[in-house]
Amino acid sequence: MTTLAESPPPWRQDASLIGLVGLAHGVSHFCQLLLPPLFPWLKKDFDASYTELGLLLSIFFTVSCVVQALAGFVVDRFGPRPVLFGGLALLGTSALGFATAPSYTTLALFAALAGVGNGVFHPVNYTLLNNRVGKSRLGHAYSVHGVTGSLGWAVAPALLVPVAMAWSWRAALLCAAAVAWSVLALLWAYRDRLQLTPAPTAAATPARAATAARGQPGAFDFLRIPAVWVCFVFFLFSAGVLSVVQSFAPEAARQLHQVPVAWVAACLSVYMVCSAAGMVAGGFLAADPDRCERIVAVAFGLAATVALTVALAPLPALAVPALFGAMGLATGLAGPSRDLLVKRATPDGATGRVYGVVYSGLDIGQALTPLLFGALMDGHRYQAVWIGLALLQLVLIATAFNVRRARRVGLAPA
Repeated sequence: MTTLAESPPPWRQDASLIGLVGLAHGVSHFCQLLLPPLFPWLKKDFDASYTELGLLLSIFFTVSCVVQALAGFVVDRFGPRPVLFGGLALLGTSALGFATAPSYTTLALFAALAGVGNGVFHPVNYTLLNNRVGKSRLGHAYSVHGVTGSLGWAVAPALLVPVAMAWSWRAALLCAAAVAWSVLALLWAYRDRLQLTPAPTAAATPARAATAARGQPGAFDFLRIPAVWVCFVFFLFSAGVLSVVQSFAPEAARQLHQVPVAWVAACLSVYMVCSAAGMVAGGFLAADPDRCERIVAVAFGLAATVALTVALAPLPALAVPALFGAMGLATGLAGPSRDLLVKRATPDGATGRVYGVVYSGLDIGQALTPLLFGALMDGHRYQAVWIGLALLQLVLIATAFNVRRARRVGLAPA
């Protein structure tokens, strides 16, 4: 498949596609945070422990992992647009299910359904961006994609918590369902801009005939590329970082530094907004793909320093939201470079499959981490939560350089 034309598409065409894909990505991230901001209400109404609430996230991300790996094949076969619409519809339906759930078991069932919807977005989004956006604009496309995701995470607690405080957690989830269905309606109205034009059939030539005689690349050949699996591991640990920040770090910081309850949701929103700002700057830094690993290493080194400061230093409560912002800014700077790590390990014609498998590492990390850190929270080991967060961030530094090493063996395309 030819991924990019020789001359870039008009910038208006690229901008509209990037905007629509970014909006869909924002909704997917918004829906990932439907439950965590409402944990205090759910814990009380369903008499659930933090470990049980963490299990809901594990169900969500385990299902999403399986679906994400499979969705890449579906996207490569049938195109991204119908898969995108199906994912948004499932997320909207799941939010309605959460809002009306009479029991913990029902929450678990709709968490699984939401995982199915969530699993399609990365294969869909990166297939559209990599195949339709001009090469010179890809770094900025990844930046916008990351920014809208972070804003989706930021909007979730900012919307859900006030509505839950004013009315109820069920009313908050009804509002979330309205958001998902509204965005689906908007994307349907502009569905022509989300159509992926099939690559033209190549004319027969002696060279192509010889290639055919040797056998075409198989659908699973990309699994033999070492860099793909190193990227998978990187995303697994990256998801662990994200899961801790979203689900437990704000409450752990509140317990360590007597942060007022009203500021806890604000800490996460500050983190996500600053992460979005970091991704804007990261889009410019990623203009040179050769420095992607160094950018990732420096960014996560700074983030780990902030996490250790929260864990070990005596801090005034007012400093905690600011440190969340600093950590979010550092993490955001790494976002576009992180996506380029995967792009450089992706062979032509396998975008959906590679991104599906690699980004399933995100889901596995977000499925496993809540169980471990939920147990730390139940044991009141709040300092260990933040030290564990720093360790995960440090692992990412070594993993990023392992991606470069795996490419240099010559088995992955640069």
